[in-house]
Amino acid sequence: MSLAVIYDGRYLDHDTGDHPERPARLTAAVDALKRAGAWDRLLPVAARPATSAEVELVHEPGYVRAISRFCASGGGYLTVDTPLCVKSYEVAVLAAGGAVAAVEAVTGGRADAALALVRPPGHHAEASSGTGFCVFNNVAIAARAAQARGFKRVLIVDWDLHHGNGTEHAFYADPSVLYFSVHQSPAYPGTGWVEDVGQGAGVGFTINVPVPASSGDDAFLAAVRRILIPAARVFRPDLVLISAGQDGHWADTIGGLNLTCAGYGRLAAAVAAIARSCCNGRMVACLEGGYHLGAASAALVAIANELGGLGLQLSDPYPLPPGGGGYPHWERAIEAAALVQHRFWPGVS
Repeated sequence: MSLAVIYDGRYLDHDTGDHPERPARLTAAVDALKRAGAWDRLLPVAARPATSAEVELVHEPGYVRAISRFCASGGGYLTVDTPLCVKSYEVAVLAAGGAVAAVEAVTGGRADAALALVRPPGHHAEASSGTGFCVFNNVAIAARAAQARGFKRVLIVDWDLHHGNGTEHAFYADPSVLYFSVHQSPAYPGTGWVEDVGQGAGVGFTINVPVPASSGDDAFLAAVRRILIPAARVFRPDLVLISAGQDGHWADTIGGLNLTCAGYGRLAAAVAAIARSCCNGRMVACLEGGYHLGAASAALVAIANELGGLGLQLSDPYPLPPGGGGYPHWERAIEAAALVQHRFWPGVS
């Protein structure tokens, strides 16, 4: 398999000072990929700014103009948790375009899969608002761009610690996009409940698996194996997109999950198997959260290793500390989600 990587030094220009979503996230990721011997095995694909038409496949034109004006005037706090600088609009447009460029590389046959190392992240961005460190919804824009290229059924897998409210809402009534999120609950942004399954023609095409704090690798893998895989076999996507947030790692203090680098590798392997069985391996992972520089970067190496079939022999530099196993009752959360989803996807058990 060939794995493309989308990266641009201009992503570092979204610099808002002492904030968890900082430029060092990307430089640490690139450095980790180089140290592991992965970087030189990846196919570099240039990022490009998304066009206004591409961004407006998801976002209201007035919102896009407002962000442009806000940044041009010097920036500031878009919301209490989302500061922007004078360069942030340009970088956010480039992040959305980087996700689209990744889709173009995969759907155009240049690569089997792609890893979009973009920032700011996107899955909290709504049609007319940005929040949760997000400005434009990169993965949602990528999904619509893929559909514009003729790839009609898109599966979005979101394993970020936080629920992707913006992505869910973008496709909530749309049966052409299957949105699957496994996330910590309760946690920001307070959405993604198990009963939230879509509306209208989209009923059943939103799958939420909220799990309690301290759930670990086994919980996330069970959600994928018991719920996502049976649904994907029926849905048969033309393309798989991943909102790849590594903030569920046990060392990341922004949340409270117990995932490991090795666990993220196993998640990536499971999703890659779905892509191979349904759409000739076509998949794109877009970077979302992950704020412990070392842990998030090591997890990203494990993910790239699986998405690209790189064959690297990796050790986990951040194993769970003694007594750091998963929450003992996460099974109840999986059972609850499976019970709901069995109504729509009979293979779910």
